Amino acid sequence: MKAKKITSSLALFLIISILTINNSCSERNETVSCFPNSIISVQLDLRLPLYYKLQTVGAWEYISVDGAGTRGLIVVRTTTGFKVYDRNAPHICPDTDTTLEVKNDTSIYCPKDGSQWILITGQPTDNSVAKIAPKTYGYSFNSASNILDIYN
Repeated sequence: MKAKKITSSLALFLIISILTINNSCSERNETVSCFPNSIISVQLDLRLPLYYKLQTVGAWEYISVDGAGTRGLIVVRTTTGFKVYDRNAPHICPDTDTTLEVKNDTSIYCPKDGSQWILITGQPTDNSVAKIAPKTYGYSFNSASNILDIYN
């Protein structure tokens, strides 16, 4: 009986270890290993003039408030809701010129190496050095109150 408990405990430990290793590897594949981890917790009232343009599909805003990460966020209004991108480049370690920018209202641009992503989808463009999308965050939107909550 004691041998069965030890075997069961060992099997459970191995399963949990494998799942933990697989989960940590998938997180590293999303961004470089030196990507800064910070808590994202932002609430935007889209009725305010500062965020009013986010009521229009295709519009975007830089968000640089407390809770918006180390370099801020890019929030884009899409046809199905929103996209919320971290402004840290996902493919290279943070440096003075790795803060992502919106270029020509159609793409996200990394000044360090010229990588570009499609603003609405986050997909790398054909000529992009980066092959992974910018890190995105979850959100909930209350259309009755026009409140956008962003979180990780």
